[in-house]
Amino acid sequence: MTARETSMFGEVRRLARTSGAVGGIAARIAGEKVFGIKTDQAKHAEDLKSVLGGLKGPMMKVAQFLSTVPDALPPEYAAQLAELQANAPPMGWPFVRRRMAGELGPGWETKFKSFSREALAAASLGQVHHATLPDGREVAVKLQYPDMPNIVEADLRQVKLAMAVYKRMDNAIIQDEIYVELSERLREELDYTREAAQMRLYAAMLRDVPDVNVPAPIPDYTTKRLITMSWLNGYSFKAWLEQNPSQEQRNRLAAALFRAWYIPFYRYGIIHGDPHLGNYQVSESGALNLLDYGSIRVFESKFVAGVLELHAAVRDNDFSRAAHAYDIWGFKGITGEQVHVLNDWARFLYEPLIQDRIRPIQEGNSTEFGREVAQKVHAGLKRTGGVRPPREFVLMDRSAIGLGGVFMRLGAELNWAKLFHETVDDFNEAALMARQEDALQAAGVPRPR
Repeated sequence: MTARETSMFGEVRRLARTSGAVGGIAARIAGEKVFGIKTDQAKHAEDLKSVLGGLKGPMMKVAQFLSTVPDALPPEYAAQLAELQANAPPMGWPFVRRRMAGELGPGWETKFKSFSREALAAASLGQVHHATLPDGREVAVKLQYPDMPNIVEADLRQVKLAMAVYKRMDNAIIQDEIYVELSERLREELDYTREAAQMRLYAAMLRDVPDVNVPAPIPDYTTKRLITMSWLNGYSFKAWLEQNPSQEQRNRLAAALFRAWYIPFYRYGIIHGDPHLGNYQVSESGALNLLDYGSIRVFESKFVAGVLELHAAVRDNDFSRAAHAYDIWGFKGITGEQVHVLNDWARFLYEPLIQDRIRPIQEGNSTEFGREVAQKVHAGLKRTGGVRPPREFVLMDRSAIGLGGVFMRLGAELNWAKLFHETVDDFNEAALMARQEDALQAAGVPRPR
C-alpha cells in the first residue's frame, strides 16, 4: 500500500468513526425533537466524548473550542467535551525518527547532543520531546503528527455536519461565522513557522510583564511541521494545585494570567485564543510559563474600542451605548430586545472589572463559569429569533470564558477592576495600530485574513 493510499485509508477510517458518532447521536436527538421520543442527552454526550477522546488531532481541539462557546452545543455536550484532554497515544520511536529525518534531514540526530525517545506530552496536532543542543541548551521539540492538513479538513467537515444538525434544532446562536473563524485559525495552527513568529511576537509584547515566561524558538531547528523552542521548567497546573499553594501564590499566578492575555489585547489588539490548561505551566518560582502560540487572533483597533465601549455601557447602565458597542463588534440587525438579552452576558463578564474591590471572578454557588447566565441568555436569544455572532467575537469570548474557568479553579481573589484599568487607561486607537504594525513586522507574523 502506498503512502497516499495509507493516508486515504486512515482518513476514511477516521471519518467512519466520527461520522458514526455524530450521525448516530444527531439521529437520536432528532427523534426527540421531531417525534417526541425521549432520549438521554447526557449519555449521548458521553458517547461522543468516548469517540473523540481516542482520536489524535484537531477534532479534540475543535471539541475543546466548542465547549467554551456558550451554547454552541447542548449543555450536556459542552460539559463532557470540556473534560477532554489532548492526551492521545504518542508516535513510537521508529515513526518519530522518520518524521524528524523528513524535517531536518537524514543526519538529524547529529544536530542534537541528546533527544528523548519517549514523548513528554501528546497534544492535538503534535507531540513534544525533550532534547539538548550541541551547545548544551535544553529545548522542547514539537513534532507534528503525519498528514495533519488532510485530517484537519476531514474533521472540519464533521464539525460542520454536527453544527448544522444542532442549528436545525436550535437557532439561538447562528454558527456560520463561528465555523469560518474556527476553520481559519485551525489551518493557521498547522504552520509551525507561523507559531514560531507568534512566539517572538509574544516575547516582545510581554517583555516587561512580571511573572510571565515565553520560550524562544530556535530557527535552525524549526520547519513548517517542527518547532524547537527553549526549555522551560515547570509544573502542570494540576500538579501545582496538588501542592496546596497559598492564596497569595494563587493570586499571583492569576494576575500573571490576566496580564498575559489582556495586555496584548488592549495594547496591541492581539489575543491568545486558546486558554487551555495544557498550554501553560507554573514555573518553580510560581510564575506563568506560556507554552503554545498556535491560536492567535489579530483585531482591528475599532473592535478593541468596541470592547471598551461595552464596558462603559455596562458600568453606566447605558442601553444606547451598549447597542452601539454591539454594532462595532459586528452584531448586525439585532433588536432592542436582543440587546437587553446580550447585556445579561455582558454584565456577567464585565462585573468583576467594574467593582473596585477584591473578589473572586464569579460569586455565587455555580461550579461552572458562566453556565447559568449562558443558559438564560440562550433562552432569550432563542425566544427573539437568534443572533449571528461575528467572527471577531469568537476567540475573544472563548478567552474570557476559558480564563474565567481557570481563575475559578485557582480560587483567585483579586481587584480585577484595578488590573483592568492598569491595562486600558492609556488606550488610544491610533497608538494601538502603530504598536500592532510594528510588533507584527518585527516578529515576522503575517497579518491574518
